[in-house]
Amino acid sequence: MEKFTELPRQSLHSRAPSERILQPIWDHLLSNHLPLISSPFLPVLLAFSSYFWFSLPFAALDLLGPKVPFFHRYKIQPDRRPTPAAMTWSFLRAVFNHLVFVLPAVALGTFFLPPPVLPRAAPTVYEVLVDGLAVLLLFDAQYYVWHVAHHKHSQLYRWVHAVHHEYVAPFSWSTEQLSIPELMTVGFWSNLDPILLRCHPLTTWCVTVFSIWLSVEDHIGYDLPWALNRLVPWGLLGGAPAHDMHHQMPSSNFAPFFSHWDRIFGTAVPLKVNAKRL
Repeated sequence: MEKFTELPRQSLHSRAPSERILQPIWDHLLSNHLPLISSPFLPVLLAFSSYFWFSLPFAALDLLGPKVPFFHRYKIQPDRRPTPAAMTWSFLRAVFNHLVFVLPAVALGTFFLPPPVLPRAAPTVYEVLVDGLAVLLLFDAQYYVWHVAHHKHSQLYRWVHAVHHEYVAPFSWSTEQLSIPELMTVGFWSNLDPILLRCHPLTTWCVTVFSIWLSVEDHIGYDLPWALNRLVPWGLLGGAPAHDMHHQMPSSNFAPFFSHWDRIFGTAVPLKVNAKRL
């Protein structure tokens, strides 16, 4: 559950026009959707709904396969298509984990944690971008260390992380095919990091949705030319090629989003050319 502290109130008329861009949106949310945005269940709703809607079109592509050659030519492992049963199982596992563990944990937290206090002022666009990037960088470092440890320690891998490596060729629904300890760890960091960095609630929600998109894109199994890892320069993002290679070669590419930690510690491995259908 997120905990927000009251930010200093500023006169809207004293703020520069560039700093007021998001204020009408924030005012609308405060005036018309206060019960929703103050609910401790909102982050879960945002995360799971984003996972569902972002995964859906790529699941359709996997089902259609060669029938849509324009997209299928970008399939990283074209000979390893997920079956409908595998996709259904991954999605139902995610639903089960959220219904049985995540939602009860959030509900239990409402008895111990104070309700969020929402600020009157919206964040600036600059704050959303910079604070959001800071959250992603912090999570990236945390998960890199966690990920390496769980691959190096056989018992941690077996009991905590192995379920995510059930498939050598990842697909969109497998994004949240996680054990309960891993899911809770990821959820804990996702909620704690914005608090540590004193992010505005709107920033937190934006980075939640964006991070889910990055996670799904890592698992789609397609090296699309318009994917973010292709659009962001200098190979700063690993994207689907890096994570697909991790599932083929689990001792490589541990970072979830960015590539710098793998480069620094020598765990970066490029996608094999012969694994791609050009």
